[in-house]
Amino acid sequence: MLHHQPVLMRTVPTRFMAVAALCTAGALTLAACADGSTSAESTATLSPPTAESSTAATTASGSSAGVARDAVETQPGVAYASTSPSQTLDLYLPASDGSAAAPVVVLIHGGAFAMGDSGMEAGLAQTLVQEGFAVAAVNYRLSGEALYPAGAQDVKAAVRWLRANAAQYGLDPAKFAAWGQSAGGWMATMLGVTGDQATIFDDDSLGNPDQSDSVQAVVSWYGPVDFATMDEQAAEVTACAGQSQAHGTADSPESRWLGEAVDTSDQTGSTDLTSYLSTASAIPAFSLAHGDADCNVPTGQSQQLEDALDAAGATSTLTILPGARHADPAFDQTQTEPTIAFLQDTLGM
Repeated sequence: MLHHQPVLMRTVPTRFMAVAALCTAGALTLAACADGSTSAESTATLSPPTAESSTAATTASGSSAGVARDAVETQPGVAYASTSPSQTLDLYLPASDGSAAAPVVVLIHGGAFAMGDSGMEAGLAQTLVQEGFAVAAVNYRLSGEALYPAGAQDVKAAVRWLRANAAQYGLDPAKFAAWGQSAGGWMATMLGVTGDQATIFDDDSLGNPDQSDSVQAVVSWYGPVDFATMDEQAAEVTACAGQSQAHGTADSPESRWLGEAVDTSDQTGSTDLTSYLSTASAIPAFSLAHGDADCNVPTGQSQQLEDALDAAGATSTLTILPGARHADPAFDQTQTEPTIAFLQDTLGM
C-alpha cells in the first residue's frame, strides 16, 4: 500500500547541513550528495520470523539471554572479519537488567558505494540504543578498495558475526533488523531478500558460515534496487528537469562499483534485488521511504521494490514524501519516529 505523508519542517541535523552546504557549493558530486543524511522511516507490521529461521538463529548463538549493563555501552571498531581493515563495526549496547536479550538494528551507511563510514550513523545509533535496541553500525569495503559484490559480502558477514557473538553481548538472534539510506538502503534490502539463500553475496571465507544472515525487518530510505532500471525511471522525475544523475554510464557510482558500465556489465542483472524474492524462503517486513523529487535515486526504485514485495505477498509500506530530494532533511524530521515504532512492533518490543 502507498502512503503520502506531509513534510513537517523542523531543525535540520548539523551533519546533514554540512553535507548539504558542500553539495550546494558543488564541492561534492551528485553521487556524494546522495548520502549526506542519517535517520529514517515509515510504518508497517511484519510477518514474524519463521519457526525454522528463529530456531536456527537461537540455536546458533547458544543463548538468547540478556546481559546486564548499568548504562549504554559503546564499542567502536570491532572487527567482524580479517580480510580488510574496513571490516569493522561500532556496537552500541543498551542498558539492561539482563532479563532479556536485545533486538538488533544493523545500520548501513550510504555514500554511493564509494565513501562514508560507520560514524555517519552515530546520531541515529544513539537514538536507537536509548530505546532499548542494540545497534551495529557497519563499515564495509567501498568501491575504491574492492569491486562488487565485496561490500555486500562484508555486510552479510557482519550479520553472521553478530549472531555468532549474540550470547556474549546479550543480543536476540531471532530479532535482527537492517536499516540503510541510499547505497545503505540497497545493502539493507539485499539482506532482506537474500537471507539464508545462496547468492553471490555470500563469502564463507569471511567467517561464521554456520550462522544465519537473515533479518526480520528492513528499512530502506531512498535506496536503489535495480541498477538497470534507474535511468529509465529517472527520466520520469519531473522535478529534476532532465538533470537526474546518470547511472548506466561508466563513470556512475554503480558502474565504478561493478568495475564496468551498468549498461554493458554482465553483473548488472544480479543487482536487481527484486529477482531474489521468488527464491526467498522467508521475506521480512519492509518499511520504505522515498522523495518524489529525488534526482539521484529515482522514486521508481522504491516503487519497483514495493510492487515486487506486494506481488510476493510480503508485508511492506512505501511512504513518498512530496517535494523531498535525495537525503532530504525531511526524512529525519518526519520518518524517524514512525520507523522506530515499526521496528518496535515488528520485533515485538
